[in-house]
Formats: sequence, C-alpha cells, structure tokens
Amino acid sequence: MKSYTRSERVSGEIQRIISDILRKDISDPRLNRVTISGVKMSKDLRNARIYFTLSEGKYTREDAAEGFNSALGYIKRTLASQLDLRYMPEIRFFYDESFDYGSHIDRVLKTIDTTTDGSSHTPLE
Repeated sequence: MKSYTRSERVSGEIQRIISDILRKDISDPRLNRVTISGVKMSKDLRNARIYFTLSEGKYTREDAAEGFNSALGYIKRTLASQLDLRYMPEIRFFYDESFDYGSHIDRVLKTIDTTTDGSSHTPLE
C-alpha cells in the first residue's frame, strides 16, 4: 500500500476546505459554478496551486479568476485557521483545462464515421 506524503495530505485538506468555503461562505456569483478539481503542493508546503473548473454559465474563467482574487484574503484566513501549518502556503488559482481537453477528445471521437464496413482494411494476422 502506498504511503502518502505530507504534501499530498495537505493538498487534500486544502481542497476540502476551499470547496466548503465556496459552497457555504462565499456569495460571489462569479464563483457559484466553480469546482475545485485539484491542489498541487510543493514539497516544502510553501506553494499551493489550486485548480478549478467552471460549469456552463454566463461567467468565464477570467471572471472566476477575478472572483478568487477578490476572495483571496478570506480564503487564506480561513485556511490558516483550519490548517495546522507553520507557514501559510502562497496560494494561486489556475483554470484546469484537462476537462476541456477531455470534452474535445470526446467530440472528435463522436465525429469519427463508424458506419464503414471495414472492407478496405485487412485484418491483422
């Protein structure tokens, strides 16, 4: 069984706390449809890269980034009170493009013509 590093455990805790903050405490409409998809911590726990996704709606990823910037002080204070760390990590928010890429691949796969009879292809022997 794999043992988790401290940075992985802290990442999970930060993701849980920020998700709770977004759901319960922040009323900024730019952050209503935001989901925290992951947190990457540096080994020394000084830097946290927080990745988010955005559901369809009238706000863009730039709007969400502005919402995070305006709520940054509150998020850091709440994290500091709930995490038992010597230093509060520097947190930065990044849009997670992996879901967009996955959707793009899904659309490409759906456009592939599956109605060919395969007669032009020879089977592998």
